Amino acid sequence: MKDLRDKLFKLLFERSFLYSEKGFKLASGKISPYYLDCKKTTLSAEALPLLGELLLAKVVPYRPEAVGGLTLGADPLVAAVCYAAGLKGYQLEGFIVRKEAKGHGTQRFIEGRVSAGMKAVILEDVVTTGGSSLKAVFRARDFGLKVQAVVALVDRLEGGREAIEAEGLSFETIFTIDEFLDSLRANF
Repeated sequence: MKDLRDKLFKLLFERSFLYSEKGFKLASGKISPYYLDCKKTTLSAEALPLLGELLLAKVVPYRPEAVGGLTLGADPLVAAVCYAAGLKGYQLEGFIVRKEAKGHGTQRFIEGRVSAGMKAVILEDVVTTGGSSLKAVFRARDFGLKVQAVVALVDRLEGGREAIEAEGLSFETIFTIDEFLDSLRANF
C-alpha cells in the first residue's frame, strides 16, 4: 500500500497542488496560499486505480453497504471505490449527494441505488472545516442512511476532523496538507 500511496501523492503534488502568495478562496470562504484542485488528479486514468485501492482500504473496516459524497468532488472517488470493490467481489453501492434537489423526476438529493437503513461511508476529496462533508452526511441521514464515517483524500488540518467527530462519526484520511507543504519546502 505504501507504493500506491507514494504514487498517488506524487500525482496529487504534481497535478493538483497549487501555491500562490495571492492566495485562493476556499469553499469555506477562507483565503489560503495553497489549494488542492483534486479533480485534475482524481479524473485521470492513472490515479483512479490508486484512489480505489487506497480509499477502499479505509472504507472496508466500517463494513458499509454504500459509499457516497457531495457532487462534484466525490464523484470520481465514489466510482473508483465501487470499481475497486467490484474487482474484489465486495458488494457496494455508490451514491451522489446533489447540492440541490433534482428539479424533475424523483426530485431527490440522493442519486444511486441506495435505500433507508443502509450503512454508509461519506467520501470527500479535501476537508477543511468539514462543512461540505457534513452537508453530505446530513443529506444522507435525512434520506435514512446510517452514516458511520467520513473518509477523505486530504485533510487540510483546519478543524474538519473535529467537526466531523463532533457528529459522532469516525474520520479517516489518506494524506494531510502538512505532507504537501513539506514536499513544497523540500523542492524549493
